[in-house]
Amino acid sequence: MKIKIISKKNYPELKKFYSKFNVSDDAEICLAVGGDGTFIKAANEFNGPILPIRSIEKNSTGYYADVDLNDIDFIIKSLLSKNYKVEELGRKIEVEYDKSKYYGVNEILLKNVQEEVYFKLYYDEKGKRNRLYEYPLSGDGFLVTSAIGSTAYNRTAGGPIILDRGVICLTFLSIENPLSNSVILRKDEKLHVEIEKGRGVLSYDGIVVSYLNPGKSFDIKISNKKVKILKLKGKDEEFSEKLSRIIKSKMN
Repeated sequence: MKIKIISKKNYPELKKFYSKFNVSDDAEICLAVGGDGTFIKAANEFNGPILPIRSIEKNSTGYYADVDLNDIDFIIKSLLSKNYKVEELGRKIEVEYDKSKYYGVNEILLKNVQEEVYFKLYYDEKGKRNRLYEYPLSGDGFLVTSAIGSTAYNRTAGGPIILDRGVICLTFLSIENPLSNSVILRKDEKLHVEIEKGRGVLSYDGIVVSYLNPGKSFDIKISNKKVKILKLKGKDEEFSEKLSRIIKSKMN
């Protein structure tokens, strides 16, 4: 079996993987060793199934990971015996700007630069464009996430945790508007954004696409690009266990 390793650090435990597997970029499975940031990096770089493995550093939450480096012998045994299953975690979010497309795993973000950014919001459904709000909104910006990233930035910004893999969620950041609740869009709906005043920066998963001046616009929708995750049999955390682990890590 060929595996690819994307790791936050050069952990000494990784030597065991190199002794048991053919480690190569041309791999069937990717091991993402670290925290959620490492998993997001792996999902951006690798198209196949990913096994998230938490590091054993203090405060490493690793929401997506059911195992950590202390489980390394169990991990190796499970991989060699193929005692695992592949599941779809969700889909990437597509942002189209200036005739180019980019794909986010965690979120698409519009953030203000110094002053407030003013923007108009529309949604396209079956070829028809509709206003989401009657007037421009202003503030720090917004983020758009799918089910995958809903427990990360979206959750800390007050957005909902999403279980439906076919929707995207729009969550505002310090918006001056009485209707500042998050908005859920179906898979057949596309968000269209136009910058009216101020300056914003458009990014995905922390990677800058462009700085936007008034008159610029972009589109966001759920894509067909799937993020697949490897689940080891016998080490499958439930949703409630993951949330509990995150809460406990914040309390330490």
